[in-house]
Amino acid sequence: MSLVLPVQLPSSLLQSLQQVKGFDREAFEIVHASGEQVTSIRMNPSKMKDGLRLIPYLPEQIPWSTYGYYLSQRPSFTFDPLFHAGVYYVQEASSMFLEQVLKQTTDLSKPLRVLDLCAAPGGKSTLLQSLISDKSLLVSNDVIKSRTAILEENITKWGAANVVVTNNDPKDFARLENYFDVIVVDAPCSGSGLFRRDPDAISEWSENNVVLCSQRQQRIVADVWPALKGNGVLIYSTCSYSKEEDESILDWLYDGFLAKGISINIDPSWNIIESVSDKHEAPAYRFYPDKIKGEGFFIAALRKLDGSEMPMELGKAKRKQQEGPTKNEAELVKPWLLNPEQYYLFKQADEIVVLPQMFQADLIMLQGSLYIKKAGIVAGKLTAKELLPDHALALSNLLKENIVSIPLNREGAIQYLRKEEVQTDTIIKGWALVNYEGHSLGWVKLLQNRVNNYYPKAWRILKSV
Repeated sequence: MSLVLPVQLPSSLLQSLQQVKGFDREAFEIVHASGEQVTSIRMNPSKMKDGLRLIPYLPEQIPWSTYGYYLSQRPSFTFDPLFHAGVYYVQEASSMFLEQVLKQTTDLSKPLRVLDLCAAPGGKSTLLQSLISDKSLLVSNDVIKSRTAILEENITKWGAANVVVTNNDPKDFARLENYFDVIVVDAPCSGSGLFRRDPDAISEWSENNVVLCSQRQQRIVADVWPALKGNGVLIYSTCSYSKEEDESILDWLYDGFLAKGISINIDPSWNIIESVSDKHEAPAYRFYPDKIKGEGFFIAALRKLDGSEMPMELGKAKRKQQEGPTKNEAELVKPWLLNPEQYYLFKQADEIVVLPQMFQADLIMLQGSLYIKKAGIVAGKLTAKELLPDHALALSNLLKENIVSIPLNREGAIQYLRKEEVQTDTIIKGWALVNYEGHSLGWVKLLQNRVNNYYPKAWRILKSV
């Protein structure tokens, strides 16, 4: 029998939290010593269909989330085809409270420009995309190149066309003056809120790191502030309990910028702690794992009181018009798309990219200021005679409904996701989707004597069952 060692929380952290609202040292230490793990997922509303029925782990609704659920046990997500199809995202329950903050501070019926500044691996971006309208644009950014790759993968699985993924430093966004209606800063932090989920983080925590994180958080917010419209909303969050990274950042923001905190209505039964900053009494919300079913989290919203409500004019940005396809090339793409007249097609190297027509001017503006990793949906590569469809197109909501699709059972789906040979008795030849329980997994090409598996090599399952 394995011995479970008690969790040794940093004494200096516990001491620093003694006067913080909602902190109960005894209950806090007990819940960290319990070894309890909370597993939660958030469904993709554009792909739900019967997705929830297919999750066999007694889903229980997260009270502050429309699409979030606790699971009674943690399955192997790696071996669930629905996970790879983008039917749901594995996300910590406390952070899903972002939904309440966005809904209560922003008119989501209007066309919005939203920035998720520190977005990787993509939990908050996929949540934001599920809440905004199709006429709104989400820019999902991360400064670290290696983290942008997993962000791009998760956005691709989510399947939406109204997202642009960028790889930029926060200061780069200052060029887009008064551009965004909402900016979400889930700031890099000392990570004390994740101690229960990741005990290794305990050894990395220090008072000095808290100070360094606080300084970095101030720099990030200051750098991105010019990009927020007048009357726009900044949503600031961390997974830290330390006031220096939380309420003190709000006071620092009040001192240096024209901003006002926004109160969020919460149900008392949720046991979320309503806090205020020491100096300016800016409202904030704390999540403690001994009080809620989730991990440590802090979030606050502020409205910008200065700046213009009109963004920088397009003419002031560097204009970089994308090369469009020829008429013949466009005709090779259109048969794959539902409502092709609604989309703007452009070339990126040898690929054709599809973006909703209404965001063409936004793309030109963003390209003049940022390094873009992904915009809209990659339709595929063009040859002289056909489009070689991209994996992103298979997982998107852009495809026509009459595309040939081959259903696979779970064993066949896992084989496909391993990039192994797929068995089918269909007599149809050419490109086809493979699906699991009605959800697309990707492309195959049906030839005379074999089936070519086009699942992305970098995404294939490598683990053994």
